[in-house]
Amino acid sequence: MAHVVERPASYEEQLVLPKRISNLFLLMIGGGLVLLVLGIVLNLNMGHEAAAAHGGGHGAGHGGGHEAGHHAVTWVNRLFANLWLNNVWFTGISVIGAFFVALQYVTNAYWSVPVRRVLESLTGYLPVGAVLMIVVFLLGKSYLFHWTLPGIMDEGSAVYDPIIAGKSGYLNLPFFLIRMVVYLAVWVLFARALRKHSTLEDLEGGTVHYHRSIRLSAIFLVLFAVSNSMANWDWLMSIDTHWFSTMYSWYVFASWLVSGVAATILIAVNLKQAGYLRILNANHLHDLGKFAFGFTIFWTYVWFAQFMLIWYANLPEEVVYFQERWFGHFAPLFYISLLVNFVTPFLLLMTRDAKRQGIMLKLATVVILSGHYIDFYMMVMPGTVGNSAGFGPMEIGTLLLFLGLFLTTVTRMLTSASLIQHRHPFLEESLHHHI
Repeated sequence: MAHVVERPASYEEQLVLPKRISNLFLLMIGGGLVLLVLGIVLNLNMGHEAAAAHGGGHGAGHGGGHEAGHHAVTWVNRLFANLWLNNVWFTGISVIGAFFVALQYVTNAYWSVPVRRVLESLTGYLPVGAVLMIVVFLLGKSYLFHWTLPGIMDEGSAVYDPIIAGKSGYLNLPFFLIRMVVYLAVWVLFARALRKHSTLEDLEGGTVHYHRSIRLSAIFLVLFAVSNSMANWDWLMSIDTHWFSTMYSWYVFASWLVSGVAATILIAVNLKQAGYLRILNANHLHDLGKFAFGFTIFWTYVWFAQFMLIWYANLPEEVVYFQERWFGHFAPLFYISLLVNFVTPFLLLMTRDAKRQGIMLKLATVVILSGHYIDFYMMVMPGTVGNSAGFGPMEIGTLLLFLGLFLTTVTRMLTSASLIQHRHPFLEESLHHHI
């Protein structure tokens, strides 16, 4: 006779965050700010000599795209490049939480019930990231995007660029800002709606909110497919304004995706080891590990396909992107990125046992997150600060600042509801999940 598992209220779990943990996050934010200020002080004279050599013109300090290496780059360029890099990366991880939740709903997945709230918690950073995205762009656009340089699209101007002018129908400030607001609004509103129905399901039970979540998820996934691709073109590819790749949006999405899955695993395993998520077992971890392993392969496939096609065609307007990264200043990071993003997680997660052990998953996900931070660093820095890029107090401080903000918003959402959707229609199936 089959054993029937009831769904008592005891499945409800409330996270109580120790004071020392919340203080640690505040320390990250405070320490990050201190290091950021220190980095600014240490780089105050950055680019002054080069600026004098170029006449000290206003445009000289606003290099972007492939021109970053030919103009004076100041500490302001480096500051905004770091702010943009970190906010784009953490916003991407955050929206992947909403994407993955929606994917579970439309596929009627039952295995993921124990980690749904972890996925939802990732979206806690989205409102913060949305505001920062708009503010950083408005304040630092001329330090990040060469196409925003005044006069660059005006024929007869001293800085006129016919290639960039040809893209003015898409790359113009009003349209860019409208698109940015629309992307972020869609992501935030749908993430909040899914969270709302998830928590109401805990209170009211039944399947009404579950079916509403499925409908919302189906709409969101369609909108996300479009907005994600366009956001990647806008926020990252247009940094290197002359260059383009039809595979770029897939490449960025793959990096966001594996980073989001890695963040989910890392949070879930830590909660499990702290005595929470009691229904999360090795079978659920195995599935999460397979996603991390599979999306690592997916990222590698997209990276290699993009690189190989450009290398084989050897067209000057295409190879310039990889020339800046494969040779010279960024060459070591180019190879480190491949090692950390593919070789290491591939070997760590290859076996069945590795995907079922918390310690191995933690090790692999820390490697994955570190590697894909480097990956985004390589997307942003060559086109914004060029050979003036480095990794000093400013970079460490900005990373700590955003990491502290991210963890604070995520844990606040984790503590605001039960860690388990204890009245989810598929809770019983999840309890019996076995692979």
